[in-house]
Amino acid sequence: MFLVTGATGGIGRRVVRLLRLQEKSVRAFVRLTSRYNELEHRGAEIFIGDLRQDQDIAKACRGVEYVISAHGSDSDSLHLDYRANIELIDQAKANEVKHFVFISVLGAERGYEDAPVFKAKRAVEKYLEASGLNYTILRPSGLASNLLPLAEQFRETGFYLLVGDPKNRSSVVSTDDLARIVVDSVRVEGACNQILPVGGPEILLREDIPTIFSRVFNKEPLVINSPLFVVDGLRSTLGLFNTQAQQALGTYRTLLANEFFCRKDEIANLERIFNFHLETLENFLRRYLAV
Repeated sequence: MFLVTGATGGIGRRVVRLLRLQEKSVRAFVRLTSRYNELEHRGAEIFIGDLRQDQDIAKACRGVEYVISAHGSDSDSLHLDYRANIELIDQAKANEVKHFVFISVLGAERGYEDAPVFKAKRAVEKYLEASGLNYTILRPSGLASNLLPLAEQFRETGFYLLVGDPKNRSSVVSTDDLARIVVDSVRVEGACNQILPVGGPEILLREDIPTIFSRVFNKEPLVINSPLFVVDGLRSTLGLFNTQAQQALGTYRTLLANEFFCRKDEIANLERIFNFHLETLENFLRRYLAV
């Protein structure tokens, strides 16, 4: 039995699909308000709970052999990115789980002070490493699925808002490839007790993304490059009314202000361990947008 948290999210939903295609037993941890009909239809066991409640985590972990932590934080890094994962690890130990897969973030080890998500993820990484469990920690860069709404907007308008330095590099990973790596991590020997950066096969400049959109849709891009101080101004204003939102913008600013890419040797190692070629961003977009 696999327990998948964040089962209705972009990564978790794909992980559940793959596991069910392999006829694996899956317990999908979902919120009452989430859309989980598809997962239920695919044969997943639906566990409705709250990751902020330790008793829900304890119940969800009973009888499972593998735990896949794929949930996000909804701007609540302390409770969801940190505390929920610590409790998941403790319950995994108590239930003698065979393997724990944790989806972290590329750059978690860099110590970004204004990014609560990064700090929480790194603390969980260290806790998992010291837990005695078999684990795989995956550090993905930007997800291709996150660009789908922007691509749809571009298809309609030709408009693309680029905030920050257009020369910053990134390795956008196919979300389907990431899900495959997550699922295979529990059985591939080279992934056991490893921290693996996960990116796409290309190192892209941020200004390359609207160019890719332009090729996909055969439309000339209208790119507006906004400076980072716009985000800084918004953060300062939000700090007067909503501290949690201000902290979330800190993580967002960190993502905009820095480079997040995998080296060529890291990608080659990833492809060697999991024995498949990673998909380009353009191919991912063409598949999903039927272009």
